[in-house]
Amino acid sequence: MNHYETVFILNPVLSETQIEETVKKFEDFLVKHGAKMVSKEDWGLKKLAYPIQHKKSGFYHLFEFTAPGEAINPYEVEFRRDERIMRFLTVKLDKHAIAWAEKRRNKLKANA
Repeated sequence: MNHYETVFILNPVLSETQIEETVKKFEDFLVKHGAKMVSKEDWGLKKLAYPIQHKKSGFYHLFEFTAPGEAINPYEVEFRRDERIMRFLTVKLDKHAIAWAEKRRNKLKANA
């Protein structure tokens, strides 16, 4: 089981329920393929550095999870098929990144 982090940007014209459905879809996909969710974060509507599909903003979400390596390819194919997703990036975390992510999560919990 490897440790991964995915950040994805949703189209800004989606309603709140459409956003929740999309996030739930990808979370369920991961769990179905043997992943364990470590953390989920909703970063909200953010301005993009450059326009994507003629949009200047998007809803950012972050998933941190552990999963077998063979689950990542179908997961990314599912992102490519969904027109609600503007961009996504999945990275495998090394031990230093895992420690940093845990520190960031603890800091967010302390602030909340």
